[in-house]
Amino acid sequence: MSSPRVIAGKARGIRLQSVPGDITRPVTDRVKEALFNIIGGDIVDASILDLFGGTGAISIEALSRGASYARIIDLHRTAINTIKNNLQITRLSEMADVRLADAFAYLGSTPDRSFDYIYIAPPQYKGMWQHAMNLLDQNSSWLANEAWVIVQIDPLEYEILPLEHLHEFDKRKYGSTLLVFFMLVTNRDHPNEIIN
Repeated sequence: MSSPRVIAGKARGIRLQSVPGDITRPVTDRVKEALFNIIGGDIVDASILDLFGGTGAISIEALSRGASYARIIDLHRTAINTIKNNLQITRLSEMADVRLADAFAYLGSTPDRSFDYIYIAPPQYKGMWQHAMNLLDQNSSWLANEAWVIVQIDPLEYEILPLEHLHEFDKRKYGSTLLVFFMLVTNRDHPNEIIN
């Protein structure tokens, strides 16, 4: 598999380093382009929390397209080093905060700020996306007003989660990748009514 690249924005065309070994699941250019077509211009001046950061490709794409800040979390030192290198290559280091941490412990901690987008792309088939979503549902102060949570999983992993504060409003399948989109519920009696 070729190394990921930045598709658009000020770092367009720059190839990113891959994480050595098989601890990460890189997002394809097709999925990444589709994701940012959905987000569109709303990424400008937005903040993103990227859990299970891998190469940092999602956050770097967001920053390249005009996001103001990214915080990238990963449990593996090799991934953290790769993310930092990729931020240097793209000259986006000053806009990002890279942290070696367990995503679940992090989501369970007291939020120090809220984010416009939270991206969850954990290792597959381990129930990790469900666990992350449940933690986020219980600690929704991580989410800014009108924030989105975006989950990247294999379609076979998908299930409807009984969440209290977060509402699934869309999902898109691209081959062996499924993107699932959530927002905060504004009215518990009418869960389909979401923040506009």
